[in-house]
Order: sequence, then structure tokens, then C-alpha cells
Amino acid sequence: MHAAPEVINVVPQMVPITDPRAVPVSAVDSDLPAVPVDRLSAQALRRRFASPPVWTPELRREPRMTERAPAQAAVLVPIVQRDEPMVLLTERATRMSTHSGQIAFPGGRVDPDDANIAAAALREAWEEVGLSARFIEVLGQLPTYTTVTSFIVTPVVALVEPGFDLVPNPAEVADVFEVPLAFLMDPAHHRRHQMDPGGPSARHWFSMPYQDGPHERFVWGATAGMLRNLYRFLIAD
Repeated sequence: MHAAPEVINVVPQMVPITDPRAVPVSAVDSDLPAVPVDRLSAQALRRRFASPPVWTPELRREPRMTERAPAQAAVLVPIVQRDEPMVLLTERATRMSTHSGQIAFPGGRVDPDDANIAAAALREAWEEVGLSARFIEVLGQLPTYTTVTSFIVTPVVALVEPGFDLVPNPAEVADVFEVPLAFLMDPAHHRRHQMDPGGPSARHWFSMPYQDGPHERFVWGATAGMLRNLYRFLIAD
């Protein structure tokens, strides 16, 4: 297994990506091993977060595209305990001011009234999709990931018991769906993209497209980057 270096590209004049699907795939990481299925069970995930291995996150920061002051944010990485573990994701409403229409985890800015990062993630999951905290078991956190919009995001990984009813907030969420955790933790599904390689607006990112019936769920950018870090965390020995 090879370890890729942390991707840090800081470019003052960064060109927005209007259609990530149109940017060519430069590589697919099919040479890397998938996380073994036995590491994806609830008990194995609890053990891993209770006693983490020595590991290095692969992605920490995207190129900055705004003069906005950095802001703390939190997302919930909800692993639903079905017959096969599933990751709950949202499609952001097109009216959102940042990352509109993209696939995302439930989450948002940390409020002053939030007791901690995990509390912020739980509050956002309730406000965005109506996922009640009584179904959620927080396991731990991954390292922060700074987005192009200057949000310093802490991913909060959690187990979710089935039986919940979701009520998506239409002002923020266009759709809610689930993707198998095993699919996302298999680098054969991790595609690398690069735009303007070697140029002043060079940018690199991952995508993990998932065919959900008639829908292609195009997971990319920050969400794919945080999932890639989760992969590195779970595959580490």
C-alpha cells in the first residue's frame, strides 16, 4: 500500500468548478486494498475509535476561493446499521449559498451555543434532515478538513440505529439517500481528477460516483476527501 502525500494547493485566483463530471479522470486507485468487511461492523468501528491506530490523513485543505474569514463547521458521518452498513448522505438544495447541489454530509457552521463539535453535528443533522439524536451513537472525530469556502470542517463519525423517520428541510436539502460503506471504503471506486495540472489554477480532487437506481450520486470534493480520510483511518494497521 502506498501513502499519498497531503494535498495542499493554495492559489489566490482559483477558477470555480462548474461541472466536476466534465473534468477528466486522471487515475483510479484500484491498486489499493479495500477496507476488510470485518472492519466495517459496529463493534469493529467502536474498537477502532476507542483505540485509534497511528495514521496520517491524506487530505486536509482545499485551495482557497474566498476572502471569507475561516469558520468552524461540523458534519455528521452517519453510518446506518442495516444488514449492510450504509452511509447517509444529502444532496444540497440548489438555493444554498455555498456548495449548492453537491452531495454532502448533514452539517454546517458551529454555533456559539453548541456545547462542542459533536453537539453541533447532531444539531445540524436534526435541523437539516430530522435525524434524531436518540438514534445516534457518536464514535469519534476525524481531523479537520478546510474547504474552498474557508470552512474548517470536523467530521463526526457515528453509528445510527434504523427506525428513524427523516424530515428533510427543503430550504437546505433536495434529497437524502444511503450508499454502502463498503463501496465508499474500496479505492477501486476512488477516482482522481485534476484541472489545469501544473498551471496557476491547478486543483486535484477525488470523486466516488455511485449508481443509485436511476440516479448517479456524484460524490466529490470535500465529501469525497473526508471519506478518503476515513478510508485511511480504517485501513491503517
